[in-house]
Amino acid sequence: MFGWEGELPEPSGRTADDMRAVLLDPRCQCREPLYFMYRDLSRSESDWQWLHDHNLRYDLTVIPPRDLCGERVKTKGHYHPKNGAGVGFPEIYEVLEGSAHYLLQSRSLDNVVLITADAGDLVIIPPEYGHVTINPSPDETLSMANIVSTAFESEYGEYEARHGAAYYELSDGSLRKNPAYEKVPPVFRRGPSCRRGTQRICRGPLYDLVGNGDALAFLNFPEKYLPVFEAILKG
Repeated sequence: MFGWEGELPEPSGRTADDMRAVLLDPRCQCREPLYFMYRDLSRSESDWQWLHDHNLRYDLTVIPPRDLCGERVKTKGHYHPKNGAGVGFPEIYEVLEGSAHYLLQSRSLDNVVLITADAGDLVIIPPEYGHVTINPSPDETLSMANIVSTAFESEYGEYEARHGAAYYELSDGSLRKNPAYEKVPPVFRRGPSCRRGTQRICRGPLYDLVGNGDALAFLNFPEKYLPVFEAILKG
């Protein structure tokens, strides 16, 4: 697979049935899996041990191009809970192949952000933001990596209860407001958090940060980096 050398474990996948609660058209049928997730990866036993010693996990996600009855294929969407200091856990992604749209929404629903990222770009999901990843291409596969804390379980309930995110991305590239959200702001569009090598907190390639405790400390201790997250949200 692009961006990874060697064997991969059997992936877990999301089907249309798994995603029905969050689709624009819940009756939409698709026989093929919508996306694949390879969890808890490492290139060596020592890397795996370092990640686990630091409560971290390296994953890959592959999202083939799909048209879901007029909606672009996407991940299910979730929030992260708060850590012991009362600040939500963040996450960091790297686009390996294709292009991605990361649709972020604050828990208070006072901010909705659409981040466009291409191969080599890195995107940080700030604390207190739910997120959905969309493959906006009609013909190219999106492959991406992420590193995230293992100290929590993702929370899908809000997205399921509201039938998805605050907006749906349609196959023509336009956005449609989800009527289950009574009041949300317009979407703020922006680019990636950084490109490879431009900032310490998200210098890529992402896998090169494995073993660098200082660079990845924000994933478990976001309370120490609140000004950085604020700056990232402002672009």
